Amino acid sequence: MMLGLFLPTQTGGFSQSTLPRGTNWHFEYNRDLTLAAEKYGFEFVFGLQQWVGKGGFGGEKHYRENFLDPFISTVALSSLTTSIMTISTVHVLYGNWHPLMLARFAATADHIAHGRFGLNIVTGYDQNEPKMFGMTRIQHDERYERAGEFSSIMEDLWAGEENLTYDGKYYQLEGAYVSPRPEFGRPIMVSASASPTGFAYAAQHSDMVFTSSPAGADFDGAIDALPAHTAQIRAAGEAAGHTPKVIIFPLIVCKKTRAEALAYREAIVSHPDWGSIEKFFARHQAGDGHGWKQHDAADRILGGHLQITGSPVDVADAIERLKEAGFDGIQLGFYDYAPDLDFFAEHVLPLLKQRGLRIT
Repeated sequence: MMLGLFLPTQTGGFSQSTLPRGTNWHFEYNRDLTLAAEKYGFEFVFGLQQWVGKGGFGGEKHYRENFLDPFISTVALSSLTTSIMTISTVHVLYGNWHPLMLARFAATADHIAHGRFGLNIVTGYDQNEPKMFGMTRIQHDERYERAGEFSSIMEDLWAGEENLTYDGKYYQLEGAYVSPRPEFGRPIMVSASASPTGFAYAAQHSDMVFTSSPAGADFDGAIDALPAHTAQIRAAGEAAGHTPKVIIFPLIVCKKTRAEALAYREAIVSHPDWGSIEKFFARHQAGDGHGWKQHDAADRILGGHLQITGSPVDVADAIERLKEAGFDGIQLGFYDYAPDLDFFAEHVLPLLKQRGLRIT
């Protein structure tokens, strides 16, 4: 079971609660989290991308107003690490991104990371983000068609067999070439998908697909729906002859006893930042993404695609159930990142090793 860490490179991380904590968006804080995750044997860290206006989503904390660019920050983190993979998220359809440009940027990042670099290709479901770039939102399925052409061109450039001349529906290149090429053929390719069209894209281009729960964030309410969800992703992969690894984002609340964990969770959710929650939830409701539709506004206080609360044994049980549901890995989030990550490593990781879910 692969382990990743969803870095809190934005104000408020992933939880819209005002309960005091140390989590912050600063590079140094995320550097220390990445080095800790590497020490604990995690396979990857992941940076979120989003475009928000002044004040972020508002509320008491100005949720997500400060936002480190995930491409620049994860490339910087890769130069400070030795084994962990750093994954950048890029909205490839915004602004003036061209596949030739990103292919060279990513190949350079891959060399800085010594082959430990990944690209999470996203197409943007929000109706307001494209307006920042002087654009209007492209229809859902067309976005994936464009992203597929974009990724195919990058893959051809990384292969580097000849100068590339390409006259496509969306992109044109004449005599294009990228060198040096990535160390291991190409960077790790990732996509975030919750729709059949997204799964089809992933089957063609992704090594990992990051998906959300189709049945809300409550673990007990979601777990029964997840096997069919992962089976849909795998079926798309099998049809294309390439099945990506499937990962999901659980936010972990773990203490020595279940009672302590429930008390910690109650303290978090008892301090909602409703001003930001209402705006953030409205953004998702107005988007045309297929994920999050069964999530409700209260889920945002704690955050995550799924929420796992309990003792170390409870958390290990839940992770084992995710493995049985068809997931190859989890990308973890926490409320108070630094101490909660350390607690997870000390108390949950040994249980995962005992169960054969982790080797190191």
